[in-house]
Amino acid sequence: MQTGGLKNARAALRAVLARLRALGSVTGLAVLVTGCGSLPTIVPDMARSTTPVQIDSARGPMSSARSRDILAKLKLGSEATHIFDRHLALEQAVSDSPLVEGNRIALLQDGPQTYGAMLAAIETARDHINMETFILEAGEVGDRFAAALINKQRQGVQVNLIYDAAGSFDTPADFITRLREAGIRTLEFNPINPLTAKAGWNLNNRDHRKLLIVDGKTVFLGGVNISSVYLSGSLRGGFSQGAKQPKATDQPWRDTDLQIDGPVVAEFQKLFLDTWERQKGETMEPRTYFPTLQRQGNEVVRAIGSSPQSGVSLMYVTLLSAINSAETEVLLTNAYFVPDPQLLDALMAAAKRGVDVRMVLPAKTDSGLVFHIGRSHYEDLLESGVKIFERRDAMLHAKTALIDGVWATVGSTNLDWRSFLHNDEVNAVVLGVNFGNQMRAAFESDVARSEQIVLQKWRSRSLDLRLKESLSRLWQYWL
Repeated sequence: MQTGGLKNARAALRAVLARLRALGSVTGLAVLVTGCGSLPTIVPDMARSTTPVQIDSARGPMSSARSRDILAKLKLGSEATHIFDRHLALEQAVSDSPLVEGNRIALLQDGPQTYGAMLAAIETARDHINMETFILEAGEVGDRFAAALINKQRQGVQVNLIYDAAGSFDTPADFITRLREAGIRTLEFNPINPLTAKAGWNLNNRDHRKLLIVDGKTVFLGGVNISSVYLSGSLRGGFSQGAKQPKATDQPWRDTDLQIDGPVVAEFQKLFLDTWERQKGETMEPRTYFPTLQRQGNEVVRAIGSSPQSGVSLMYVTLLSAINSAETEVLLTNAYFVPDPQLLDALMAAAKRGVDVRMVLPAKTDSGLVFHIGRSHYEDLLESGVKIFERRDAMLHAKTALIDGVWATVGSTNLDWRSFLHNDEVNAVVLGVNFGNQMRAAFESDVARSEQIVLQKWRSRSLDLRLKESLSRLWQYWL
């Protein structure tokens, strides 16, 4: 190939992967290299299970009677709901991960707050640090994390790092080399070059998870990548003293993460180690990856890890089941809304039966295709009674849900085909009114900063917008 042709090919690949960094997706290129998948049909009768819901504690599985007692207490303070009777039975039927009680949760909003908590936890590490991210970007934030991780490695704390090849495509090779030379074990998930792949090759399968596990006792997860775009959080604060403050003209980013301490951390650790093994990472240094975990709080949590290798998206099944079980409210905040027909039907059916269905979606985005696909469904949703709000003062990147005030999830999963079919994703499902109240407060704060989409006004939108919506829909499976 001529030098000019090679440059053009690299430029074309870089352009495709730039879109992938933002979405966890591959568009036209993916059509050439992958086959089509399909989403499972969630049949309501699947939820009719006679198997009692089991809850684990720091000391292992609880008795059926004790599990029933905890679930009954979780209902206190909430309106009558079948979500515990119907949804949990289905979720348990499809998930190997148990409900685990005795956890403490901190709700973190935006990059500055999340990075501050993550770096503080890294500083406390004494045995190991396991980190998994879609985007590992060189720059101010990446350099801060690299310095912190290298420092702990030199102190004898083993650091194991998984980063997605496409999401981190622009990360300089010497950035990774610097980590490896310090002794950090690194693993590139599904390399772009098939000749370097150790575990088979599928360009369309991306690791969209964001996990940080410290000493097997504390986990962070959500939507925040390692990227300097998060310096301009929607709260407009630097993540620590000495950090460069964003310019007033920078686009602020709005995201959500969790910090969880307690017995459920072991379930997230299993997900990280499973990814390392599936991708054939080098042998890990012996460490106490599963320490004895003590009760840290009162929250009941389930770790949900989804992967194309499992044959079905556990988060898709879980979310559809929760929406179908909803009796009072469905509150969704999501960055990328490219719904499949079943998800659309579930949202509209819930609204038609009197459930308060509200969605906060972005008014600004880093993908015009995704933006217009989502908007192409607005009229049907609004006609069914779904209320839609667009966050206009920030780049919305959060992926959260609250249902009936007692079932909440935070994680990396977008409401799109890409997350449900092609990506490795991770979410936490949290049960209970206390955490539900925190999630509702965050949701209402987003609503207060959003503009509601009104049906009559929406119907009068321009022909240009309608055309963009129709053309964008041609790509919805791949986004």
